[in-house]
Amino acid sequence: MKTTYKKSNKKVQTSAAAMLNLLILFSASEKTTAQNNAGIVGIDHVGINVPELDKAVTFFNDVLGFTPVTQLGPIPLDAEWKKLNHINPATGAVTIKMINAGSGASIEVFEYADNKGSKTHPNTDDIGASHIAFYVNDINLAVQYLKSKGVKILGEPFTMPSGDTAGESWVYFETPWGSKMELVSYPNGKGYQKSNPKTVLWSPKDVKIKKVSEADFDSKKNTAIVENHLKIWNEKDEAKRKALLNQVYASDVEMVDRHFIAEGIEEISKFIVELQTKNPEFKFTAKSVETNHNIVRLYWQFGSKTKPSVVSGMDLFVIEGEKVQKLYVFVDQQK
Repeated sequence: MKTTYKKSNKKVQTSAAAMLNLLILFSASEKTTAQNNAGIVGIDHVGINVPELDKAVTFFNDVLGFTPVTQLGPIPLDAEWKKLNHINPATGAVTIKMINAGSGASIEVFEYADNKGSKTHPNTDDIGASHIAFYVNDINLAVQYLKSKGVKILGEPFTMPSGDTAGESWVYFETPWGSKMELVSYPNGKGYQKSNPKTVLWSPKDVKIKKVSEADFDSKKNTAIVENHLKIWNEKDEAKRKALLNQVYASDVEMVDRHFIAEGIEEISKFIVELQTKNPEFKFTAKSVETNHNIVRLYWQFGSKTKPSVVSGMDLFVIEGEKVQKLYVFVDQQK
């Protein structure tokens, strides 16, 4: 956020003119989109104004479980900045808190000291009215929880029966300062997805949140995990191999080879069986193991007793939750 200086105001005006020219250029070409040309990757944050920063942060933290991260201010705002950004001339300094809201965009919360702006929330049908929607896995449980915290729920969850959003359930709720927000859930997807559209909407339900624990940085534990990985690839008893697979790999583990990608334990297990069938006398042995936090590098060889190094290579592991989440396979070129 930029503030206060006359020189910066000229820069803002120049930037505004440049942006206007850019928009004209975009509208002149039907073959390009503004998003691609602007280099936009996604939504970084959503900003909202609140009457009392501390109370808003307490709500986001204690009730919704979000994490406050950074704070700026109080920042005095000069007259030119206020005029440029449509802020009442008599309003005081601004304090800003950025809140981590999970797997999506962050929430930027603003409090203006001695605020002379409107104290009335916009009505739902007012121009400029907006809301934030939070995805939940079970909307009924989420509603019960919010009610137990004294949060006002605006009606009951409603499930869309047909159309593009068939299968989506939603309900609005009100924050302690009166802003309207939403809970939304569609555990089995939405109607439009069944039509296989070319562009699929981003969804937080598809994001896998993985937390690295302190144990994931234990070099001895990670070395043991890699040693068990080798046992998996050498084990020909199906029951024993399956037990080891579930012990060592995450259920959604991804193995990335230069020729293919195997997703999940079942796909990796099938590949192992095929490899063992084609090479019944061969075995994997470790040449060296190196750890760096939760990343492990294994140099290996594959061959028979008489020729133990017919093939050699390196596996790179990403360990989270004391299990292998990612496995990158590098096979040395045959000479």
